[in-house]
Amino acid sequence: MGIIQIFRKYNSLFWVSNIIELFERWAWYGFYMAFALYLVNSKDTGALGLSQAEKGIIMGTGSMLLYLLPLFTGALADKLGYRRMLFVAFILYLSGFYMIRSFDSFGWVFFAFVWTCTGGAFFKPIISAMIARTTDSETSSIGFGIFYMMVNIGGFIGPFTAGILLNKSWDDVFYMSMTAIGVNFLITLFFFREPHIAGSDLPVWKNMVRALRNIGETLVNWRYLIFLMIMILFWTAFNQLYYSFPVFVDQWVDTSMLYRAISAVSPSLAGTIGTEEGTLSAVTLSSMDAFFIIVFQLMVSAFVMRYRPLTAMMGGILVVAGGLSLMFSNQNGWLILLGIFVFGLGEMASSPKFTEYIGRIAPDDKKALYMGTSFLPVAAGHQLAGWLSGGVFERISDKHYLLGLELSQRGISLPAVSDIFSKNEFWQEAAVRLEMSSSGLQTFLWNNYHPSRIWYLYSGIAVTAVVLLWIYDRWILKRP
Repeated sequence: MGIIQIFRKYNSLFWVSNIIELFERWAWYGFYMAFALYLVNSKDTGALGLSQAEKGIIMGTGSMLLYLLPLFTGALADKLGYRRMLFVAFILYLSGFYMIRSFDSFGWVFFAFVWTCTGGAFFKPIISAMIARTTDSETSSIGFGIFYMMVNIGGFIGPFTAGILLNKSWDDVFYMSMTAIGVNFLITLFFFREPHIAGSDLPVWKNMVRALRNIGETLVNWRYLIFLMIMILFWTAFNQLYYSFPVFVDQWVDTSMLYRAISAVSPSLAGTIGTEEGTLSAVTLSSMDAFFIIVFQLMVSAFVMRYRPLTAMMGGILVVAGGLSLMFSNQNGWLILLGIFVFGLGEMASSPKFTEYIGRIAPDDKKALYMGTSFLPVAAGHQLAGWLSGGVFERISDKHYLLGLELSQRGISLPAVSDIFSKNEFWQEAAVRLEMSSSGLQTFLWNNYHPSRIWYLYSGIAVTAVVLLWIYDRWILKRP
C-alpha cells in the first residue's frame, strides 16, 4: 500500500489525537526544560532561589510519579472514558501550572509539581492508546511515526519559545503552557469523540488490583527484571538533559559565540531568540535536542534497523555517554552544541529500540503487560536522576556552593542567601570581597574547583549501563 493510500485511511480522530499530543508536549516541555532553572536561579530574576538538593527532590519525585501512575491511570481511563479523563488531566495541568507560578516555598512548589505530574499521568496513556485504536496492521507503523514526530515537534517548539519568553518574564513561560493546554481543552470539547471501548464489569478498585497483579506477573521473569534494572542507569544518565544540563549551561557556559554566529546571518533572529546580554539561554540551547531528532530520526532509524535491538541500544547508550561528556566538560558554546547533537544521535538509536526490544521479547499473550512495565525503569531513573542532580551536582558543580567553599577557606563571612539577600547579590558581594569581576570569579572557580568533573559521573553511569547490557547479552541471554 502506498503512503498516500495509508494517509487516507487515518480518520479524523487519529489527527485530532495527534494535534492534542503536539500541544500537550508544547505545554509540558516548554515548562519542564526551564523548570530546573526556575527552581534554583536567584530570586531577583523572578525564580525561586531553591537549592540544587531541593530541586532534585521536587523534579525527581514528581517525574517519577508521572511515569509510575500511568500503570494505573490507563485502567482508570478505560473504565471511566477517555474524553472525561482528558478533561481531568487538563484541569490538573492548568491549575498545577498556575500554582507553581504562584507559590514560592519548597513545600508548596513540591505539592504543585506533584499535582501537575498527576495530570500528566492521566494524560499519558490516553493518546498513545488512541493511536493504537485508530490504526491497524497496515497503518500502525507510519501512524506511530507521525505520533512520535508530533511529540518532538511539540518538544522543540515549547522549550524554544520558553527560551525567548523567559528573557522577559518567568510568568510568560507559565502562561504559554497554560495557553497550550487551554487550546487542548477546546479541541477536546469540540472535536474529540469517545472511542468505543469494550467495558469491564469490574469496579475501579478491582481494576487497580488487577494492574498490580499484572505488574507482578511480568516481573517474575527474572531475566526481564534484570534488563529493567540495567535500564534504570540509562534513564538516570539520559534525564540529566532536563535536571542538570540547563543549570550547568546557565552557570558556566559562554553562549555568546553562538549568538554572534546567528547575528552574522540574521540580526533580527538573534535579537528575537537571544538575551539582552548577547547570549542564548540554556533553555533555547537545550531545545536543540528535539530539533535534531525531528531532522535526523528517520536516518538514524534506517541505520540501526540492521542491528539487533539490544546491540543498537548498547551502541546508542555509548553515544549518549559521549554526548554527555561534551555537554558537561567545557565552557565552549560550539562544543556544547556538538554534545547535544551527539547526545541526540544516541537517544535516537537507543530510546526507540528500548520499546522495540520489550515488544520482541514479550510473549504474544502478554505484550501489553510487558509494555506497561517498560515505564518502571523510566520512573526509577527519574527518581535517581533527581538525587544525583541535587546534592551530588551541588557539591561538584554548583557555582554558589563552590563559592561558599572558597569564602569559608578564606575566612570571609557574608549574610546567608535569603528572601532579603539573593543569590545574585551574594555573588556580587563575594566578587567585591575577593577583588574580582563577576566573570573573573567564575573563571577562578572553574579553574580551581573543576565543576566539569560531573561529566565523569554522568557518562560513567551510561557506560556502566552498556557494560552491564553486554554482560546480560553474553552470559544471561547466552548469545555467542
